Amino acid sequence: NQGSPEICGFKKTGSRKDFHKTLPKQTFESETLECSEPAAQAGPRHLNVLCDVSGKGPVTACDFDLRSLQPDKRLENLLQQVSAEDFEKQNEEARRTNRQAELFALYPSVDEEDAVEIRPVPECPKEHLGNRILVKLLTLKFEIDIEPLFASIALYDVKERKKISENFHCDLNSDQFKGFLRAHTPSVAASSQARSAVFSVTFPSSDIYLVVKIEKVLQQGEIGDCAEPYTVIKESDGGKSKEKIEKLKLQAESFCQRLGKYRMPFAWAPISLSSFFNVSTLEREVTDVDSVVGRSSVGERRTLAQSRRLSERALSLEENGVGSNFKTSTLSVSSFFKQEGDRLSDEDLFKFLADYKRSSSLQRRVKSIPGLLRLEISTAPEIINCCLTPEMLPVKPFPENRTRPHKEILEFPTREVYVPHTVYRNLLYVYPQRLNFVNKLASARNITIKIQFMCGEDASNAMPVIFGKSSGPEFLQEVYTAVTYHNKSPDFYEEVKIKLPAKLTVNHHLLFTFYHISCQQKQGASVETLLGYSWLPILLNERLQTGSYCLPVALEKLPPNYSMHSAEKVPLQNPPIKWAEGHKGVFNIEVQAVSSVHTQDNHLEKFFTLCHSLESQVTFPIRVLDQKISEMGLEHELKLSIICLNSSRLEPLVLFLHLVLDKLFQLSVQPMVIAGQTANFSQFAFESVVAIANSLHNSKDLSKDQHGRNCLLASYVHYVFRLPEVQRDVPKSGAPTALPDPRSYHTYGRTSAAAVSSKLLQARVISSSNPDLAGTHSAADEEVKNIMSSKHFHEELALQMVVSTGMVRETVFKYAWFFFELLVKSMAQHVHNMDKRDSFRRTRFSDRFMDDITTIVNVVTSEIAALLVKPQKENEQAEKMNISLAFFLYDLLSLMDRGFVFNLIKHYCNQLSAKLSNLPTLVSMRLEFLRILCSHEHYLNLNLFFMNADAAPTSPCPSISSQNSSSCSSFQDQKIASMFDLTSEYRQQHFLTGLLFTELAAALDAEGEGISKVQRKAVSAVHSLLSSHDLDPRCVKPEVKVKIAALYLPLVGIILDALPQLCDFTVADTRRYRTSGSDEEQEGAGAINQNVALAIAGNNFNLKTSGIVLSSLPYKQYNMLNADTTRNLMICFLWIMKNADQSLIRKWIADLPSTQLNRILDLLFICVLCFEYKGKQSSDKVSTQVLQKSRDVKARLEEALLRGEGARGEMMRRRAPGNDRFPGLNENLRWKKEQTHWRQANEKLDKTKAELDQEALISGNLATEAHLIILDMQENIIQASSALDCKDSLLGGVLRVLVNSLNCDQSTTYLTHCFATLRALIAKFGDLLFEEEVEQCFDLCHQVLHHCSSSMDVTRSQACATLYLLMRFSFGATSNFARVKMQVTMSLASLVGRAPDFNEEHLRRSLRTILAYSEEDTAMQMTPFPTQVEELLCNLNSILYDTVKMREFQEDPEMLMDLMYRIAKSYQASPDLRLTWLQNMAEKHTKKKCYTEAAMCLVHAAALVAEYLSMLEDHSYLPVGSVSFQNISSNVLEESVVSDDTLSPDEDGVCAGQYFTESGLVGLLEQAAELFSTGGLYETVNEVYKLVIPILEAHREFRKLTLTHSKLQRAFDSIVNKDHKRMFGTYFRVGFFGSKFGDLDEQEFVYKEPAITKLPEISHRLEAFYGQCFGAEFVEVIKDSTPVDKTKLDPNKAYIQITFVEPYFDEYEMKDRVTYFEKNFNLRRFMYTTPFTLEGRPRGELHEQYRRNTVLTTMHAFPYIKTRISVIQKEEFVLTPIEVAIEDMKKKTLQLAVAINQEPPDPKMLQMVLQGSVGATVNQGPLEVAQVFLAEIPADPKLYRHHNKLRLCFKEFIMRCGEAVEKNKRLITADQREYQQELKKNYNKLKENLRPMIERKIPELYKPIFRVESQKRDSFHRSSFRKCETQLSQGS
Repeated sequence: NQGSPEICGFKKTGSRKDFHKTLPKQTFESETLECSEPAAQAGPRHLNVLCDVSGKGPVTACDFDLRSLQPDKRLENLLQQVSAEDFEKQNEEARRTNRQAELFALYPSVDEEDAVEIRPVPECPKEHLGNRILVKLLTLKFEIDIEPLFASIALYDVKERKKISENFHCDLNSDQFKGFLRAHTPSVAASSQARSAVFSVTFPSSDIYLVVKIEKVLQQGEIGDCAEPYTVIKESDGGKSKEKIEKLKLQAESFCQRLGKYRMPFAWAPISLSSFFNVSTLEREVTDVDSVVGRSSVGERRTLAQSRRLSERALSLEENGVGSNFKTSTLSVSSFFKQEGDRLSDEDLFKFLADYKRSSSLQRRVKSIPGLLRLEISTAPEIINCCLTPEMLPVKPFPENRTRPHKEILEFPTREVYVPHTVYRNLLYVYPQRLNFVNKLASARNITIKIQFMCGEDASNAMPVIFGKSSGPEFLQEVYTAVTYHNKSPDFYEEVKIKLPAKLTVNHHLLFTFYHISCQQKQGASVETLLGYSWLPILLNERLQTGSYCLPVALEKLPPNYSMHSAEKVPLQNPPIKWAEGHKGVFNIEVQAVSSVHTQDNHLEKFFTLCHSLESQVTFPIRVLDQKISEMGLEHELKLSIICLNSSRLEPLVLFLHLVLDKLFQLSVQPMVIAGQTANFSQFAFESVVAIANSLHNSKDLSKDQHGRNCLLASYVHYVFRLPEVQRDVPKSGAPTALPDPRSYHTYGRTSAAAVSSKLLQARVISSSNPDLAGTHSAADEEVKNIMSSKHFHEELALQMVVSTGMVRETVFKYAWFFFELLVKSMAQHVHNMDKRDSFRRTRFSDRFMDDITTIVNVVTSEIAALLVKPQKENEQAEKMNISLAFFLYDLLSLMDRGFVFNLIKHYCNQLSAKLSNLPTLVSMRLEFLRILCSHEHYLNLNLFFMNADAAPTSPCPSISSQNSSSCSSFQDQKIASMFDLTSEYRQQHFLTGLLFTELAAALDAEGEGISKVQRKAVSAVHSLLSSHDLDPRCVKPEVKVKIAALYLPLVGIILDALPQLCDFTVADTRRYRTSGSDEEQEGAGAINQNVALAIAGNNFNLKTSGIVLSSLPYKQYNMLNADTTRNLMICFLWIMKNADQSLIRKWIADLPSTQLNRILDLLFICVLCFEYKGKQSSDKVSTQVLQKSRDVKARLEEALLRGEGARGEMMRRRAPGNDRFPGLNENLRWKKEQTHWRQANEKLDKTKAELDQEALISGNLATEAHLIILDMQENIIQASSALDCKDSLLGGVLRVLVNSLNCDQSTTYLTHCFATLRALIAKFGDLLFEEEVEQCFDLCHQVLHHCSSSMDVTRSQACATLYLLMRFSFGATSNFARVKMQVTMSLASLVGRAPDFNEEHLRRSLRTILAYSEEDTAMQMTPFPTQVEELLCNLNSILYDTVKMREFQEDPEMLMDLMYRIAKSYQASPDLRLTWLQNMAEKHTKKKCYTEAAMCLVHAAALVAEYLSMLEDHSYLPVGSVSFQNISSNVLEESVVSDDTLSPDEDGVCAGQYFTESGLVGLLEQAAELFSTGGLYETVNEVYKLVIPILEAHREFRKLTLTHSKLQRAFDSIVNKDHKRMFGTYFRVGFFGSKFGDLDEQEFVYKEPAITKLPEISHRLEAFYGQCFGAEFVEVIKDSTPVDKTKLDPNKAYIQITFVEPYFDEYEMKDRVTYFEKNFNLRRFMYTTPFTLEGRPRGELHEQYRRNTVLTTMHAFPYIKTRISVIQKEEFVLTPIEVAIEDMKKKTLQLAVAINQEPPDPKMLQMVLQGSVGATVNQGPLEVAQVFLAEIPADPKLYRHHNKLRLCFKEFIMRCGEAVEKNKRLITADQREYQQELKKNYNKLKENLRPMIERKIPELYKPIFRVESQKRDSFHRSSFRKCETQLSQGS
């Protein structure tokens, strides 16, 4: 019995297929948004850029009047007074309607990997068929149509040099030509009319060719002469040709009448099938396909794809050799090769094909004949109508009226195919090959051979068993080979196919008669002239003769009884036979058989012959092969042959496997009397079976299923094995040697497995409790008696297993599954035959047998334990044995006494625990074992599940005894609590479940190597069990489910205990599963989670108790479960909660201590995240999320915060906002699958839209149902605990779960119920809520507001009602409205920050609805409440107004940031809101990968927090306000509070956010550090941590200090390693001109762009953007950097001027800015240069070239919290031509110096710079400068200094050139010597030319008395130029 897989058929079978049609569609907002977005973006976008960016303060937005809007529909009776109880009742009734009955139907099926309990049903034995292709011949035509032609096709494999199919004969002749042959065709069978053939190819390869051979009727002349007309005449020519054709036709007709039964070769054509057997994969073919064949185990019709699946590789069809392009394709062959008379053999054909494959060189050597053959090739369909087997038997369906059938063509596979015979096949193929009559008399020229199959020597004994060819009879008595004209030693290519008689005798033989055919008609001469005879006996020593023979030819009539001897060994006759060539072999022939009757293997032949002699009456001695055996020797020989069975070749052994095993089993129980002695073969037979099982399992070529069971044996036991019937009387007539037993096989309806298995299945008893199963065959009474008196097979088998020793014993246990299945099947059949089904199970089997079973189970168990102690590789073996044993006991539960089986199970468990010390292995073994047992169909009854909950409310105790009603209530409470625990009573009563739960608890509690796999197994076992109950049609009724749930209650206790181990689906998702990374890192991460996990476990959610969080639990290192395991465990929990008796659950909750209750709430919290709906694209989204690099800042920030312990960190840990959930900071791809809801994320690409929709529908319903169960549970908790005192801490927990569920993507169904529950909570506990749960309140506001902006009307109206109630109650409760106002405002601000998923229209609508509520609320009209509400709404509206603005700038990031910056600024007085906006900005920056700016936003936020903290408390370790942040950035000072009196931080509702705490501050800073690190500013990371470390030290947080210092170390390492490799920003000055820009007109900004941005990139970006705003034709980019003259601009256009600028430092600054980083950080001044001449041209001659340097100063220093900063100051100064020359020469000299000193040296660079300095062509450069400025001393004394400076520049320049030339000399290779000499020559020349000018000094400058007054140097008053001068003067 195959157990639960069939029972939970819901899941596995079709019912699940259409299940989704019954589900309602759940609407999720995320999906409605997806649909509507594209539409919104389609219209043209008009951007209004004329916005007042600089304006201060929010725009007063009540100009956008709310009252002008139409409010949504309000909920009725929201404001009516209803008692809390009624309200709860209404909510509950609403929730109970339209619920999904089966939770597991919505859950993705179990992972097959763990599903050990699924015993694969083996394939039914069927005939083997490879890849089937259907070939149809459509037309065959030549240029002229003059005679009948005959085609035959076959497949050849060139590489293997083997013909791989039999021939298919077909003629496409017209009726006229068929008429020519009428005289020679007595009848035409329908089967011979076939024109289409089904070929089968098991091993596809690119070397397979379809070869078409064409023959014609024999005529006079060589093949070449006969083919001549075909090549020269064309029918289309008309005229003369027509007459010729008519003449040829008449000629042909006469030949046909005379020689119509003889053929001659004519032409052939090869067709390559490589395109059909897709070549790309055929490289693998050798290795893979090997496995395929035996792997199709029980052979049958199926594509390779399926057979490969058996070897556990499911690949797509085209990977399997059958190309995907293998649709129906029509091929045309347009030329044929002429046959060569001396090259007709197969050998020659293979040579031709090999040449043809290499190139088509054949065409040149072999004459070709033009013609046309059209054929159609396609993959054969599964079912072909009207098809004949190779034996010409019709295959169903076979309609009567069809004229042309399809023929199946038998395959000759290139390698062994391991598939047992299941059809009767007995064919012989005869291939005459060569005849050598060279030395024979002249008459032998045109030779043919007549071949006959004789059953005697008389001419009338020729049997009609030769298969006919096309258009003729089905069977013939004789067949003639084709004639080669005038050839004395012809080759033949004939294939003669013979249907062998089932029983062969010595008289059967093949007779060959040789004739000469005279082609010319001579008067009176006959056509045939006899040349000789030869023959071949079919049997030799009772064995079929096959192979190659070289036979002699007798030239005269054969003597009588010739057929008794072989032609080679005929005894001397009188008169003697006259032989050709003196009895030498002259005739070569090959004979092959394909037979399911003849084994063609000596060992098998002997075994079967001896068995036959036992079963039938034979006369001794008998002949076996070449020995004679007497009756005395029979026993010995039989034993020998049994032992030798296993030595036979694997292929025949497999082919006859079923028969061999049947015979062996028969021998093991059959009482034998041989020669008067009883013989016992059972031990030999058993050992032989063991040996066969061993060799089948060990063969690489045979497939196994997932439990490692050999597929052939599995299908034998399943379908073929029957109890051996013991024969008393030996039957009278001997059956033929090895005819398959007709019972076991069902021959021809092969199309469905069902037909075959229907008979066989009767032998497999489905279930002991199913008496309706029909008996297989009613045994007669006496037969029963006979059976009784002999041995029972099952007893014999068990006995043999027990007594076996040595290797046999080892093998038995290694492949125990086979013997177990045999035992079970034989027991079942025994019970069935004895009709013992009604009797007690105890008496069904003998005590001795039960003892044997006990022994076997004990031995196998100890064997398993022994293997597990050994090294690793034995483990797999142990697992397989363990699974086999489990299945055995599983089956015994259906057949034997259950108490007996339970005892065995108990022994097994105890024995394993005693012997195994390694916990994971032990638990793993027992788990798989129990999982299989629990999948029993009667599992629930075996567990007495009906016993426990009968009296649930009164006495819910599992024991029957305590059902007396007098039990008192405290006792009862105790009972209820114990129902949820795994007690020993429970274990006694519910045996299997108890064991399973014990294992689960042990697995969860264990630790150590490899335990997580075991935990997964444990959870998966329970999960699959529950899922099978849920989907079991027997358990549909709710009352049954209540009882089942009661059975599983202890699971709840186990799950609660495992709480700290559950996967945390919040922020740090993958931190726990880090696969790489150093140990310390892992330990660090793990430990943090640990504490938090413990905090969850034991925390009362009361903020006050944050100090003692961890004390409630002993510290223990848990092993965390991964996401999938957690999800499986959670679904079990939810199922129990859904189906258990609700009143029972409430009672249980009421008695729980608050710590336990909090655990339940935590569990629910995890459930919420666990079953969050991931949406249709989920699989993609989630997988890519892991890879997403730019992660949400917010979430990372919270991640950092979460490292804070204590209640606040804990709160945070639990409420990461919805969209930010992504797996931690380490990418970890390995766990991708863990995050996808439906497992198949990775295969998602291949799914159709329909499948995706269906999947989304199901997962939507799962999410809804799961969350509704969670909601029910929370209602239970609230109701149960109303009476208790711990309301406050509970309330927080419940709220947390509710708010968290609102945070997920939820369906409208759930939201409606959730909001109703929230309203009930607010009504019931309003005061508590606003007093205690500040954090929760904020989150609640946030979520409710978020839903107010929903696009779904239902959700919106629910959210509005809830928000209004919240305000109303908060006003009522101690008029505490200020806090809610603050919270709502902050929530809105942070919502708005996430512009994309937020819709302000919907939100406005909601604000209007709330206003409507407040106007309709009569009770509140007399209070200030309505005005306060209106004020709040106005304020919210103004924030929304800003949002609209932000929407407009969505495309212009700078503008957007300016606006957000302004909004943030306007909240200077409201720190909470400013903080929110700074975070929003950080998030935007991160999305754009501006990590530095994002970090700066967070630094500003941290400074803000620091300011407020320093006002609250004065701790030395805290930063003193924003001043402390100056080292990070000079901009931070703007966060210093305006003045202390603006705000007192203690005011209600202000600075209450989670960030205004020390851990909040640390979180912000750590987050900033992460971002700085990402942005490459490692130096800043150090500054940030300088502020963090004192706080951590003060809190003694050493773990975090470790982490911090490791991060610092990483930062410093990065500085060392990456210093100059880092890329900092590139800066551009952007000026806007034109009235179109509004406020921006004439404004200049410095933009910071990513590191290597080129001018064209930014210019293109801005031009494109503003082009979209104003129209491309109105925007123009000014290309140069000269000052813009406004008067010359077109007023209707917008101009943008963009210039590249570089950071600029004064000389004194350069002393401080030493490192590369310092030169790129804290930048406020930038410079660009503009060349000009006095005439106005930009460029001119050297002496007239001026340059203008412009220095810009910005308002803030870069990097800042935005990427563009406005310019506040601009200075310019002009350089004269000589100053320009000095700058240029300095630059050149610097380049040389850099090139010389570069380490390691770079010769290319050096040569480039040198070439530019001294190269002949470039001499113009430096030389010309010198000649222009240094040729003579200037007249103007003012220029003396410049002249001197330039001279000194040249001096240094020429010195550097010299060094460079020398350096180059050392670096060059031999081939550059000339180049070096050239350089040297140029250098010397330059030096000579410059010398006079360099050496001439201006005497005045060197007079000590003379002083130049510095004021006169007009443009040199700037210090930056003084620097160069001092350096140079030092140099000179």
